[in-house]
Amino acid sequence: MKRILSLHGCLETNDNSKLHGNFKQDGQTKVVQIFFFIPIISTMALPMLPGNYINKNLGKEKFHKSQHFDYSNGVPMMVGLEKPGIGGELLLGQKARPNYSVFPKGQGCETPSWVAFDKQVLCFDAFFQETVPQKQEEKYRVRKCKIYFYLEDDTIQVVEPEVKNSGIPQGTLIRRHRIPLPPPDGERCYTVHDFNVNQPMVLHSRTFTITDCDPFTRNFLRKIGVRLNAPTAPPPDPYSDLRQQMEENMKPQRPYERQDTLKQFLDHDRNVLRFYCFWDDSDNMFGDPRELILHYFLADDTIEIREVIHPNSGRDAAPKFLRRSKLPKSSVCSHQPGEITDRTVLNVFGPMGQGGRYILDSLKTGAMAQQFYKDSDLTLGGVMNVWGRRVIICDCDNFTKEYYRSKYGIEDFSPVQYKAPLTPEPPRPVPPYNGFGSEEDSLCSCQGLLPKPPQKDFRKLMEKDRQGLESNVLRFMGKMVTDNPIDAERVFIISFHLSDDTISVFQPPQRNSGVLGGRFLERGRVKKPGQELFKSEMSQYFSAQDLYVGARITLNNQDFQLLDADEYVFNYMERHSDEFPRANIGSILSKIRSLPEDKHKEIKQFLDLSDPGNTGLIPYEPFRGLLVGLECGLSEHEVMTLGRCYCERRQPEEDVGLMLAVTQDHLRKKHFESFSDMSRAFAHQDQPKTGRLSTKEVRTICKAFQLPLPDDLLRALIHKFAAGSEDLDYHAFLAGINWRVDPTPPILPDDVLKFDLDGSREARGPEVKDVNCSVLLEDVFGSVGTNTNLTL
Repeated sequence: MKRILSLHGCLETNDNSKLHGNFKQDGQTKVVQIFFFIPIISTMALPMLPGNYINKNLGKEKFHKSQHFDYSNGVPMMVGLEKPGIGGELLLGQKARPNYSVFPKGQGCETPSWVAFDKQVLCFDAFFQETVPQKQEEKYRVRKCKIYFYLEDDTIQVVEPEVKNSGIPQGTLIRRHRIPLPPPDGERCYTVHDFNVNQPMVLHSRTFTITDCDPFTRNFLRKIGVRLNAPTAPPPDPYSDLRQQMEENMKPQRPYERQDTLKQFLDHDRNVLRFYCFWDDSDNMFGDPRELILHYFLADDTIEIREVIHPNSGRDAAPKFLRRSKLPKSSVCSHQPGEITDRTVLNVFGPMGQGGRYILDSLKTGAMAQQFYKDSDLTLGGVMNVWGRRVIICDCDNFTKEYYRSKYGIEDFSPVQYKAPLTPEPPRPVPPYNGFGSEEDSLCSCQGLLPKPPQKDFRKLMEKDRQGLESNVLRFMGKMVTDNPIDAERVFIISFHLSDDTISVFQPPQRNSGVLGGRFLERGRVKKPGQELFKSEMSQYFSAQDLYVGARITLNNQDFQLLDADEYVFNYMERHSDEFPRANIGSILSKIRSLPEDKHKEIKQFLDLSDPGNTGLIPYEPFRGLLVGLECGLSEHEVMTLGRCYCERRQPEEDVGLMLAVTQDHLRKKHFESFSDMSRAFAHQDQPKTGRLSTKEVRTICKAFQLPLPDDLLRALIHKFAAGSEDLDYHAFLAGINWRVDPTPPILPDDVLKFDLDGSREARGPEVKDVNCSVLLEDVFGSVGTNTNLTL
């Protein structure tokens, strides 16, 4: 038995040619018959010798494996399925196509397209026809739309403007994305070169015809070399023309008379005139005088009236006395509906309804004329007829006065007195203070059935509270007025807090004094001495004006003499000289001018003798002794204010060695040793490697390392090393404060107190050494020539 198997085979050669044949096999023997269809050019029969074999890799230099990422328009992007083969060669079935618009090489910049063409869109006007098979009025419809081409990524968006009452969904027809070309070019997407005016384009099987473009698009296409066609107009839409004709037929041939009130509304919107009126309703039963407020709205000449309802008047609070409307001058009865119309229609001939002929009454023979109140009719003292009620205009607000003054030139706005003056309330007697609680709390319990806590001056508290470096605390140095020698040597810091008029007393500790320092008087308001305890009137407390240098005050039956004050007190009082008369240089000079003539001569002679060198300057101590000896009524504070005003200030020199010693003493006690880390931080901040940094950067680094120094000492140290400039040598700064490498000699505790600036002490300003007497004499006695003219 023989079995014959017939096969059809295909063999692929190296040169991509195919061999076809039939294979037959029987049971015993194998006979293969193959019929080959070999192309004309074939090298399989040639020996594999040089020159006989065509090698495609000859001259090829790139054998790398293609990456999944590639550069497109200078931007790295993912290739994906379009990745080529070995060496960048295209695989079977791949075609080279650009991802974006291709421009001539060498033009433009290397900026990526999504940066160079950001927010740049080409806009085209287009239309497309849509068939309407199931409608008798229209067979087709012409729909106008806008085509937007985004240059940054070659995406296209089609938007149809919405038409009122169109009955079809409109808006975005094609969302923004890249659209491929119609077949057979479906593998390529639309680019900027595919757009032109007056040409059709197919977008997703719908044909759009571009009719025109905007000026930016026209200019852009011309710059890249596109020859634009002439614009064309879209074809007419029969149904749209029919709708437009129907709307035009519905419009009246003779339009209504137009009354333009828009300008008045735009000019006077939210501008309201306010008048205070009076209506005497005493003639009616249970009637009484009524107070009314009339509002006149300038935007539309309408009037609104509200009634003033006083408490316990027995009347219900109605929302409005007269609702907002135009107020007629004559109180006629209300008209029936249709009696007052804007236009009158006359029937000429024909039946009523259809078939009749009508015309408008241009002469307005049947119109009813009405006069309404205007702003020119409202005057003070005038009488208005408010639907039969006689209302008198008595007064108006400031805006109304300014309006009538600017528009009508009225200057007299005297109000009309329409009610008797109120009788003054009898004084309410207050019982005397009983000793329980504070006087303010006891007074509040007498002012009502429900006692309320006394109200504090919150506004003063917020204005005079501490704000940054502005402490609003007046600090004085005082001593006790006593015969006890031990208490007479005690020094006190008396602080007056401007936020709530409270006083606190603190005694700085003194070594070997035998008296413990600390708080002497807790913060609180202090009554002035010599007042009765149980009385009806409120007690008087110490105020800021009662404290000044040289004043003698009594705090809880203990007398104190104020000897000095810090620099902040003098500066604050001089800035607010209207509140502090003893710091007012004008009042001080007035007291000196009011002295007798012999006192004036004594002053001039003393100043002449105190300045033999004719320099115009005398020391402060002789100047103070002169004013104190004249007994002209000047206090110590006024003398010091006068000396500060006419002084020659000298800034005391700071001891740098003592400052560095105090600084190292602080760092040594706090065990601070991070000097090497600070040096590396300074070097890292100094990028130019100049060895200098700004004072702000140095202070920031010191704060970052938590340098245990007071703020005032650190600020003074940085200012000293800066020497008036904006930067400093940080190497010298670190070498000065490094107590490990360059320690300073030990210092005494009293020297440390000079730089220990806590809350009870502040840095003093420049010291007052000399007084400019020539300027003082010129301000007091008038202009003087030279110092020789002072001698009599």
